[in-house]
Amino acid sequence: MDYGPWTFINLANMKSTLICAALTGLSLVTYAQQTTSKPPLDHSVYDSWESIGKKAISNNGQWIVYTITPQEGDARLVIYDNKTRRSMEVPRGSKPVITEDSRYVIFAIDPYFKDTRQAKIKKKKPAEMPKDSLGIVTLEQWQLWKAPMVKSFKTPAKGSGWVAYLQERPEWDKDSTSGTPLIIRNLKDNKEDTLPHVLEYTFSKPGNKLLAEITTAKKDPLSKAGVLLWDIASRKLDTLSRGSGERKLLTFDDKGLQAAWVSTRDTAKAPQRIFQLYYYKPGQDTGIIAAGRQTPGLPNNWGVADSSNIEFSENGQRLFFGTAPIRPPKDTTLVDFEVAKVDIWNYQDDFLQPMQLKNLNRELKRSYTAVYDPATQKVLQLGNKDLETVVTTDEGNSAYALGYTDKGERIAMQWTGRTLKTAWLLNVGDGTRRMVKEKLDGDFYISPKGQYLYWYDRVARHWFSYQVSSGAIRNITASIPTKMYDEVDDHPDEPDTYGVAGWLEGDKYAYIYDRYDVWQVDPSGQQAPVNVTLGTGRKDKTRFRYEKLDEEERFFKKDQDLLLSTFNETTKYNGFSLLRLKTGTLQSLAMGPYAYQQPGKAKNADSYIFTKSSYELSPDVYAATLSGKAPSFNKAVQLSHINPQQQQYNWGTASLFKWTAYNGQPAEGILYKPEDFDSTKHYPVLIYFYEKLSDGLYNYSPPAPTPSRLNIPFFVSRGYLVFAPDITYENGYPGKSAYNYIVSGARALAQHSWVDSTNMGIQGQSWGGYQVAYLVTQTHLFKAAWAGAPVANMTSAYGGIRWESGMNRQFQYEHTQSRIGATLWEKPELYLENSPLFHLPNVTTPLAIMSNDADGAVPWYQGIELFTGLRRLGKPVWLLNYNNEAHNLVLRQNRKDIQRREQQFFDHFLKGAPAPQWLLYGVPATEKGVNWGWEVNNNNP
Repeated sequence: MDYGPWTFINLANMKSTLICAALTGLSLVTYAQQTTSKPPLDHSVYDSWESIGKKAISNNGQWIVYTITPQEGDARLVIYDNKTRRSMEVPRGSKPVITEDSRYVIFAIDPYFKDTRQAKIKKKKPAEMPKDSLGIVTLEQWQLWKAPMVKSFKTPAKGSGWVAYLQERPEWDKDSTSGTPLIIRNLKDNKEDTLPHVLEYTFSKPGNKLLAEITTAKKDPLSKAGVLLWDIASRKLDTLSRGSGERKLLTFDDKGLQAAWVSTRDTAKAPQRIFQLYYYKPGQDTGIIAAGRQTPGLPNNWGVADSSNIEFSENGQRLFFGTAPIRPPKDTTLVDFEVAKVDIWNYQDDFLQPMQLKNLNRELKRSYTAVYDPATQKVLQLGNKDLETVVTTDEGNSAYALGYTDKGERIAMQWTGRTLKTAWLLNVGDGTRRMVKEKLDGDFYISPKGQYLYWYDRVARHWFSYQVSSGAIRNITASIPTKMYDEVDDHPDEPDTYGVAGWLEGDKYAYIYDRYDVWQVDPSGQQAPVNVTLGTGRKDKTRFRYEKLDEEERFFKKDQDLLLSTFNETTKYNGFSLLRLKTGTLQSLAMGPYAYQQPGKAKNADSYIFTKSSYELSPDVYAATLSGKAPSFNKAVQLSHINPQQQQYNWGTASLFKWTAYNGQPAEGILYKPEDFDSTKHYPVLIYFYEKLSDGLYNYSPPAPTPSRLNIPFFVSRGYLVFAPDITYENGYPGKSAYNYIVSGARALAQHSWVDSTNMGIQGQSWGGYQVAYLVTQTHLFKAAWAGAPVANMTSAYGGIRWESGMNRQFQYEHTQSRIGATLWEKPELYLENSPLFHLPNVTTPLAIMSNDADGAVPWYQGIELFTGLRRLGKPVWLLNYNNEAHNLVLRQNRKDIQRREQQFFDHFLKGAPAPQWLLYGVPATEKGVNWGWEVNNNNP
């Protein structure tokens, strides 16, 4: 490995008493000073840096709304008139909705950030915390109306003119029930009606009806629990259910005529709660029991589940709901302190005990699909314990459904990371099943109209269809001349697919991706596949991917224009193209050195919104209207202008850097330089990596306290070069592969005179953290290293548990990211060779480790093994354990802390800055929470 003529500090035989000397005795290096008039970024800038939040465009294309959110502080809502170019801002506006008729914007108004912060400091109870308000803007008149103390609001999905909002309980109101007034407001005449003591409510899609669950209230002796039906037009109220108990999952059919819900008369403290399904249609006085414990059609001792959604088919002829075995009542005679607490692991269990415990709540709430026929009032059970997953299609109208399970194939998940699945075709009318395919290494799907089941077979590496009418199975991509699987996958496993864009109406064609293009495929096998992107993707190395702009879209229409995102693998340019299905033409709308993201489209106009950014340009909202024979986004109007303060700081640039790796393969990565870069100066280098990052060349990186990764713009602004090399892996040799690309890239970079090759550092998190730990055992090239959540010992990690999922880690080494490709007992030498722990005597690089005690991905004892090994050898090493924190830091205060420490660490070792206390002496447990160790003694020897 690399022990060449590079400047490094030899600490191999250093005793622990000399660590402080090593820290303070580093010679001060000459590095590039800030020459620009702009100051560098510092830790005070984070909170004010803004991002674009939720955004939407009205159905007529005239109105655009979006939120602007600082990292910490008060957000604001912007409403823009695309016709007059007029706009308004509403402080603290959030969660905006534009009504179907494009006349109103309805949104929440958050409390002041400072008020919420003070309430948290005072440890106020949830009922005492500051509350949201409701805001409504009448668009043409620009009139703003507000209502205080609002818990939630809803509008009809397909209707207009109405909003319902649930009020918060006033602080002085000590009623023990949770019901509060529901206000139903007419947006046209501003008249309001009130329903008291409401817990839950929902509009019908067209907005003609509203369902509400009400409860009793101590201060209102006449109040009774039940379900109320409010008629919007007549403003009349009907009672559909009345009496004690709980109602939930209020649901309408698509026309707002039929309704359903689940109900129980058992209290929350009852040892056993039995729910029933209620159904209502016009003409009934009240809802009737559609399904319950003794209903014919349900298995014995099964009942209605309250944990599953209930949903009408689009034609209203079916009502789908969930069922589950009725669990025995809780044994109240058991005394907790007299009961053993034990988990029993059995080798025949489908899932390991940690996974069972992690998914315990989900399993307790597991339900199985059943269907109720309102016409016959009969119930049919579709799913069961041997067929857990049932997928309906055609909005529930189809005569068939897809059912599949992996039961009997789950034990192998321990080492494969996935399971084999078996699929059936279900007849929704009579419940009969037809076996389709057994033990598929892949996933099953059903076409929009239910005429086909289809799947990708990882072993065969092709897409297949199953024709419902004939039972014929066809390889529908066999005649496509390009590969339908991931061509560049470098894992020791079967490669995955690029996916499916969608289907044409009537299930006539499926649109399937290869690496670059989109193929129109006939599922019946009668017509040859057609490359609808005309082969330009592979020719130009440009990826085309469909952008779904309508959440309710189920299939493509034959005259539809499809918006495709575009990405060029060579230049890393991004953009959009328009694929016209009617004419079979492809039109480029935008392509360039930017990141084009998050597109949206007006439902009834050719008006679009999207964000556009680059490393130098903060993401902003743009609006464009397509017209003429050569439509384009090039004349899009920029609406937002966030983060103007960026211009006040020394920012940076991003460019591709290419070289040849040690294995002889061409390599590339991203090189970030300071804005005031001067080629006559020498710059220290930080190298950050995680598999492949170069596709994000034009992505914007805000200066934010990150969960784990390197804060690239922060360090670049402060005079560092940051290099992010791509890595391609060889099965069995993940460590060597990282070395081949990272070290070769660092050496290639060092050939430039403006690189200070004696002051290079590396930083990585998780898989990147492992590679940092491995690299410092193989080379002295790096003067400082920072490893977040690293695996140090593959032999002990191999059999461990990923506690966030409960899964065993074997699959990761045999098939996925760790890329060993064999069991520990098949190739133990590879586990040893790739484990940093067994090469620690070679380390000379000072290493900082972040390893958190609540890490659910990499057991934190891996960081401990690395730390204690290096400590035993007298190597300079530090370990940061953020208490109760996850694999990536969640709490903002911890993110800010680690950013400060990373700066101090690298500034000391790569720039010769004085060492802070935590590096020199640590922080004793007796001073935890009092002394953070950030202080620097400038008189250090």
